[in-house]
Amino acid sequence: MAAMQKPGWVIDKERARRAAANETIWLFGLHAVRDALINPARQKLRLVLSANAADRLGEAVRAGGIAPEIVDARKFATHVGLDRDSVHQGAALQARPLNWGAMEDVCASGAGAPLVVLLDRVSDPHNVGAVLRSAEVFGARAVIATLRHSAPETGALAKTASGALERQPYLRVTNLAEAMERLKSMGYVLLGLDGAAERTLGAALAGLGGRPVGLVLGAEGPGLRQKTRETCDGLVRIAYRGSFGSLNVSNAAAVALYAATAR
Repeated sequence: MAAMQKPGWVIDKERARRAAANETIWLFGLHAVRDALINPARQKLRLVLSANAADRLGEAVRAGGIAPEIVDARKFATHVGLDRDSVHQGAALQARPLNWGAMEDVCASGAGAPLVVLLDRVSDPHNVGAVLRSAEVFGARAVIATLRHSAPETGALAKTASGALERQPYLRVTNLAEAMERLKSMGYVLLGLDGAAERTLGAALAGLGGRPVGLVLGAEGPGLRQKTRETCDGLVRIAYRGSFGSLNVSNAAAVALYAATAR
């Protein structure tokens, strides 16, 4: 009797799982590489350094337990295969993406305040890196984004995050609205930032006491998608005094995180 053929969706899921297991990224820049080297959770595959970077990262290299390849600084980008515009500072590490575990575990009982940031299709790695840095500074439990149409874990993101990628959980979910509903079932109040909203962020936070908060931000230009807006518990704006009341997404996240932690 012939074996039953697996459904297409099962085959696709298995293929995606194998691809994820084999995925690697190049982290570059002294800060990003140093913090990845000293992170025991980071699986390190290949370390390439210039002689100068090797001197500066000596202690981190020893802690990382991986022997570096020393490369002429003038040939560095070509040797590693980095874009010529990458500010690598003579340091690059090939590694596996981090696995932070289940969203429920991180957001319900993870380190830090019961505070998370959700990004709706924010695809610029520099913006996401800056948000991760602010999230770490203000003690948020996680930054949550979608698997598609959002910035993946890359060298550019890691460099902008200046080490925060190694310490600040960055969770990628298949469906943002579903993830938001799961957070709401955990007690989170989700506030979507919208410059046209009537209520201010400060006023909304004042009535929440110590309840867990999720700050939801959209990409610059399009803002929050309709489904995301509908899934929020409320839409709020950052109060401003000037005649122009728009901040870029990473600056808005920093201001909102400060407001949420200072309530």
